[in-house]
Parts: sequence; C-alpha cells; structure tokens
Amino acid sequence: MEFMIISLLNGLSYGLLLFMLSSGLTLIFSMMGVLNFAHASFYMVGAYVGYTLSGFIGFWPALVIAPLIVGLLGAGFERMSLRKVHKYGHVPELLVTFGLSYILLELVQLVWGRTAVEFKPPAVLQGPAFTLVHNAEGMGFVWGAAPAEMCTAAAGVAERVFCSPFPATRGFMMLVALLMLLALWLLLTRTRIGLVIQAALTHPDMVESLGHNVPRVFMLVFGAGTGLAALAGVIGGSTFVTEPAMAATVGSVIFVVVVVGGMGSLSGAFLASVLIGVIQTFAVAFDYSFITLAQQLGIELSDAAKNNSVVKLTLSQVAPILPYLFLVLILIFRPKGLLGTREG
Repeated sequence: MEFMIISLLNGLSYGLLLFMLSSGLTLIFSMMGVLNFAHASFYMVGAYVGYTLSGFIGFWPALVIAPLIVGLLGAGFERMSLRKVHKYGHVPELLVTFGLSYILLELVQLVWGRTAVEFKPPAVLQGPAFTLVHNAEGMGFVWGAAPAEMCTAAAGVAERVFCSPFPATRGFMMLVALLMLLALWLLLTRTRIGLVIQAALTHPDMVESLGHNVPRVFMLVFGAGTGLAALAGVIGGSTFVTEPAMAATVGSVIFVVVVVGGMGSLSGAFLASVLIGVIQTFAVAFDYSFITLAQQLGIELSDAAKNNSVVKLTLSQVAPILPYLFLVLILIFRPKGLLGTREG
C-alpha cells in the first residue's frame, strides 16, 4: 500500500512540475497566440541563474529574484525581436523562438560548462517531508524522518518493517504548483488586469481605444510566462539535476501537455500534466513486460507472440513514449484537447 501511495505522490509531483512549466506556455499562447519553442530554455536558464544567485544570497532570495531576472529577459526578447515578426504570422515566430533556444543553450554551456552543477536545496528541504511506516500493526505516518527504531523490526519478530520517505523538495514543488494554479486563476478571472489581458487577444482595437497599450500588455504577458518557467527551473533544478540537457528533457513533453489539455486552457494543462506524470511514474514503477501483463490479465499468447521482441518490452522501456501516444489518441478522438475550446 505504501508503494502505491509513494508512487502516486511521485507521479503527482512530476506532473505538477510539468504544470509549472506548461502554465507559462499556456499563458503565452492563450493571450498572444504564440507557441514559444524556447520556453524550456527559459526553464533551464532559470535553474542556472537560481544556482548562481543561491551561492551569493541564499536559496530563498534566489527563488524570487531568478524568475524576475529571466522574466525581464523574456520581456526584452519580446520587445526587441518577437514583436517585429509577430505581424508576419506563426511560422516566423516559431523560427525566432527555435533559434533562441539554441542560442540560450550555447550561452549556458559557455558560462556554466557542459556538465551538471551541484544545486543544493536549502537545509529545511533536505530530507523527507514525511515517512510512511509499515509494520505488523499496520501503516503509520510520521512527519520528517522516522526514528531508526521505528524502521527496525524487534528481536524475534519475523514481520518486516518498511519505511518509505517522501522528499521535502517534491512536497515543496507540489505546494508551489498548486499556489501557482490558484494565483493564475484568480489573476485571469477575478482582476481587472486579467480581463484586459484576455480582451487584448480577441479585441485589441477595443482595448487600445480604452487607453491600454496592447503591445506592452503582450510584452508583460510574455515576460510573466518566461518568469513562471524560470520559477519551475529553480525548483526543478534543485530537486532533480541542473544541466544543459534539462531543457531537452522536458521541452517536447510540455508541448504535449499543452495540446492534450487544450490549446490555451489552464485547467486543461493542469489535468494533462497530472495524468501524464502519474501514468509515466506508474509505468516505471510497475516494470512488467507485456508478456507478464498479458498473463496477469488472463490473456493467452501464442509461442510466436511470446518470441516477438515487441512483446518482451517492459513498461519502463516504453514509458518515455507514453505521452506522445496519449497525444496521438487525443488528436484522433478529441482534437480540441481534454478541456480546450479550440480545434487543432
């Protein structure tokens, strides 16, 4: 039972990290109609900037300042480059952001090197947030690390004791992602700023006639989206690993999240992120081959099928392609996404 709970929490934490990334991309697309191919690169830059700042001012100030710095860089890019090609359509926008992703990758490797850096979380986040203890009396719950005697079976007792810690960094990641979802929802639906932002995409002329600077609104939205990616980078970099390949690792997955959830739908991105995170995590956790899975389901396979190399694959081996399989199914049966309103 504790294995299922820990696996579920690991899947939720990974899914919520994907949401932290995809929320910024969803915000930019829903407000500006721009698919930012460099979004994962801003995630990477946020991790490296946070790593550098944490060495001088500590982790918590870096958690606030690094997204602001990267957000300013994103706003500057929109002002100096993206705005000039916006009038020519989506293809020039994609090409400009695609080129920016390579520039940012080379700059990161030039400044910080090609190997991973040691980005440690603060002391309060080092160690477990809680520990599940499973013994002869059942399953218990202990905040923080469980005492050693709780994880050791008594002398002469055959029953084994299992202690399953859940890292505090993952718990903090989940908390920040949920707060981000709440803050964005309140901003877009309950504030005047959110109404102006949403109206600027569909009725820019009317918004300008009311005295609002639409290009400035778009610049702030793009900066806010890249800042959210940088916030995810600081948390994800300190939780997992900070390296130049971290952008490529999640870059394609977040586009899958945005499309599966529905283009421009914040709630859809949240739902798709959680589903993809949980599905991938359980696929890795239950490392069964398709032969074993078929046997447990009571499906008889022929000898020729059992010798097929595809059937011998394990779930963990196919886990990386599961999001893209999910994407194909969504595009076939529900092109507008899970909670989207736009077709395609």
